[in-house]
Order: sequence, then structure tokens, then C-alpha cells
Amino acid sequence: GWLVVPRRLVGEVQEAVSGRNGGSVLGVVEQLTLAEFLRCGAYDRQVRAMRARYRRRRDRLVAELARQVPQVRVSGIADGLHALVELPEGTDERAVVRAAAEDQLAVCALGTLTHAATAGPRSALVVGYATPPEHLFPDALAALCRTLRRVLS
Repeated sequence: GWLVVPRRLVGEVQEAVSGRNGGSVLGVVEQLTLAEFLRCGAYDRQVRAMRARYRRRRDRLVAELARQVPQVRVSGIADGLHALVELPEGTDERAVVRAAAEDQLAVCALGTLTHAATAGPRSALVVGYATPPEHLFPDALAALCRTLRRVLS
């Protein structure tokens, strides 16, 4: 990680960080490169471009699931890299995860990420949509829809 701090705090932050993991994990060249990336606005442009790309992917995921697997519902915040795909009541999340794995998809059962005392009866998958390269995203989305249709039918 890295920090941008006011000049007046640089010394204190350097002192605090120097005792942890030997200071920066970036070499001098990498630090200067990152500083230039920030200074010229390239970092901001990259973040905005990726945010737009991931928003388009999420919108496509929501639309395709609504069209092809209407018994599921996508929820969660619209920003980010994952969506929560709520399954019909009584669906075995782990069976869906196993079926997805058989179809070369990696999804996560919400129940594995939730404390048992707060889990409740809700069945859902956590689906990441950032990982597939752009040219493979349509195929991954189609495979997810096929898997869900097969398991939920």
C-alpha cells in the first residue's frame, strides 16, 4: 500500500511505518513511478476507466440474469467488483457452487462468509465480475447463466 499525507506529517508517518516490514515494500524506482502516475493524472484516469468498465460488466450481469434466470435477484452496491446473486428460498448454495466449479466457474456461497448466528435462511452467491479478461467475460457470463438455469430447474 501507499499513503499520500500532508507534508507536515511525512516525518511522523515515515517513523511509524519504518518499524513495520522494513518500511516501504516499493523500491525507489517504483515509488517515483507511482508519484509520477499520481502527479500527471494517469492514476485518476485509470481508476475512472476501470470504474466504468466494471459498472458496464455489473449492468450486463444484472440484465442477463434477469433475462435468463429470472428466479434469482442481484443485490448489493453497484460499485465494486462483486455482486450478490440471491437464490430462491431453500436452494443449497454449496450445490450451486459445486455445479459452477464443474463448469469452470469460481463463485462463493454467501454462507461461507457469514457468521452462523447472523446467517439466517438466505441463500446467495458472491459473484466476482472483474476477473475474466474482457474477451472472456461474455462466455463466463453465459456459463454462469447456464449453470444457474440447470441447477435451479
